[in-house]
Amino acid sequence: MSEHCIIIGASHAAAQLASSLRQEGWEGKISIVGDEPYMPYHRPPLSKAFFVGEKSEDELLIRAANFYEKNNIDLLLGCRVSRIDRDAKKIILQDDAEIAYTKLAITTGARVRKIPFKGSELAGVFYMRDLNDVKQTHKFTGKGKSAVIIGGGYIGLETAASLRKIGMSVTVIEAMSRVLQRVTAPEVSAFYTRIHTEEGVDIRTDAGVDAITGEQHVDGVRLSDGTTIPADLVIIGVGVIPNIEIAEAAGLTIDNGIVVDEHARTNDHDILAAGDCTNHYNPIYQRKLRLESVQNATDQAKIAAKTICGKLEAYNALPWFWSDQYDLKLQIAGLSQGFDQVIIRGDSENSRSFAAFYLCEGRLIAVDAINRPKEFMTTKRALSTGQTADPIKLADDSIDIKDAFTN
Repeated sequence: MSEHCIIIGASHAAAQLASSLRQEGWEGKISIVGDEPYMPYHRPPLSKAFFVGEKSEDELLIRAANFYEKNNIDLLLGCRVSRIDRDAKKIILQDDAEIAYTKLAITTGARVRKIPFKGSELAGVFYMRDLNDVKQTHKFTGKGKSAVIIGGGYIGLETAASLRKIGMSVTVIEAMSRVLQRVTAPEVSAFYTRIHTEEGVDIRTDAGVDAITGEQHVDGVRLSDGTTIPADLVIIGVGVIPNIEIAEAAGLTIDNGIVVDEHARTNDHDILAAGDCTNHYNPIYQRKLRLESVQNATDQAKIAAKTICGKLEAYNALPWFWSDQYDLKLQIAGLSQGFDQVIIRGDSENSRSFAAFYLCEGRLIAVDAINRPKEFMTTKRALSTGQTADPIKLADDSIDIKDAFTN
């Protein structure tokens, strides 16, 4: 049998993995099998530029259609894999078709976490995970209409900013005591609450949802305290869960994701995985992580491609993320979980630009840089190379950020 690498899941990681395989010299067949009818596309713009009509569907594509043709990469779209037969080294599709592989990569990503609110089946209620979700929301958006967003995380706040941009009335409902509570310091939460309030968003924290109301179409959201907020559109954004079912059924090791080693291999070394669906050990933070980011999907896919081509290289990338809201560019380097000190550089209470540095036992572990690209890039480099930071200099905005770090 000629060599054949099958990639399950037409995700960002899949597009990168297929491309990297050719760059690394893989001469065998490559097939991407995806259950959506679309070629691999960028997901971050779904809650931003594409949502408000600033980007077309074609502009979302990670690679143009002719890229796959030129590189002899087969796209099997709208196809669902029902199971993996590891003994026979083949996948079985939902229509019972069988495809043999020599190497298999799982890049199935994650799906939205769904909460069965009463009324969540009404027209006008959406989750924001894939292209089809967002395309359907367009008929419910428009100037003067009202939206309720359930969930005050990054997706919820990005969506709120996009809807305000087109003149909609927006209310954000967050069950916790502050927005972004799971991922940022109180100072950053307070900043985003201030900005969104200034932009006309009604943010309600410590608020539970009792029901989504309406007959056939949504007309409001009733809170636990009995208040009803009118709504033409409801967006639910309460996190995602990894798509691990097909891997688990095949007997691969699962622990909050598909467990992979530093070379992106599962416990079956002919099966690799990359992206949001994986759990890997990060030597910088010395613990296992499951990351939901384009950076992780891209970098891990490159490592997987090298492994498939027999070029073993350890995955050792610093996690980084971003979020665009209004004129604000938030860039995050590192992971802030477990911090015991926050140092603010700049004016978080009155300006639209500052940086929050997170420390644990005196060691810098992450930064949230809002409209501060120099702080982001310098800290990202420092975290990647193990430089130490002077807390006093980090806080002093009159000192060049580069001078706050030493080898």
